[in-house]
Amino acid sequence: MDKSVLFAHHGRGCTIVASKICENVVIFQNVSIGANLKYNKISNEWENVGNPIIAKNVIIADGAKILGPIVIGENSVIGAGSIITKDIPPNSVAFGVNKFKPKDMNYDFIFNSNMIHPSKIIEANKNLVNEFNNQNKSV
Repeated sequence: MDKSVLFAHHGRGCTIVASKICENVVIFQNVSIGANLKYNKISNEWENVGNPIIAKNVIIADGAKILGPIVIGENSVIGAGSIITKDIPPNSVAFGVNKFKPKDMNYDFIFNSNMIHPSKIIEANKNLVNEFNNQNKSV
């Protein structure tokens, strides 16, 4: 694991057994990275042996599972709750179960070193609650 890897929200609840984690990866809480092997009773052999490689500048959101001998391409984002057991190309957004689409290079998802100030989030939430309350007064 490269020394530049960051654990956002303290990386609580993470289980990580990876072949390699490259530079500038950000891992959020409750992420699992590890094996997805299975035993074939007919051939008496283990299959799907190995652990993931996480390339440079990847962001892995809350609760994602990355399993098996796969490669997560550089500059990709693995969405919250995703289950990924197949290679993800560089510059992609992965979501759901083994789904992905090209990443819009004009946006950073989840993490940026120029993070939003908490007061802006609080203000946006208050405005949303006020809109909700105003819409539901007539009900």
